[in-house]
Amino acid sequence: MSTIAILGASGTIGTATARRLIAAGRKVLLLGRTQEKLAKLAAELDQPFALFDPSASASLEAALVGVDDLAGLVNCCGSLLLKPGHSTTDDEFRQTFEANLFTAFATVRVAGKLLRQRGGSVVLFASAAAEIGIQNHEAIAAAKAGVIGLARSAAATYAPNNIRVNVVSPGLMRTELTRRVWENPAAAAASIELHALGRLGEPEHAASLVAWLLDPENDWITGQVIGVDGGLGHVLPRRR
Repeated sequence: MSTIAILGASGTIGTATARRLIAAGRKVLLLGRTQEKLAKLAAELDQPFALFDPSASASLEAALVGVDDLAGLVNCCGSLLLKPGHSTTDDEFRQTFEANLFTAFATVRVAGKLLRQRGGSVVLFASAAAEIGIQNHEAIAAAKAGVIGLARSAAATYAPNNIRVNVVSPGLMRTELTRRVWENPAAAAASIELHALGRLGEPEHAASLVAWLLDPENDWITGQVIGVDGGLGHVLPRRR
């Protein structure tokens, strides 16, 4: 069975994705920047790991040297900045783009190099906030909108090489990254009200969609942005 490289594997969604793929019989390569976390996860899952700089495509390519059966890359790297535009500093805006859009571009660039001869699948992460207006999301919405544009262009560029590029677009999920939101009762209640299904998502919801997009049985799907968001991106919340 071929290998799937998971960038940001020690994050909540990255770990859930790794577990999902392994349960389906896939091999994974766990990638990230923190050795202690990766080593612990690799030991638990009995899978290899490698360190890399998420913002540098050369670092990612070096981490994948020797993976002769690479079939796909999943970029679970990211950050979350909740601030209005007028109080967001230049450095915060730049860091948001580096963590979200630059890492996505590095993923596409390396996939374009390494998968050109055999094809494969790339899955990136955006956000429902890139598709609708949500207050205090200016920086992250801009970065994730860039991910969507990147993915659609790359899907067109690499379709002749049988490289598929798709995007998972979550709503608010219970992850470590969003803990400060969903552990705050008032913030959690306000967020739940925005989701038509009336509840927050779990990491496994995203992992399930990622695994489905990577499955060779679904190899006629590319250039798509698929919401796993409780309806947040496109459905008005019901009155309760």
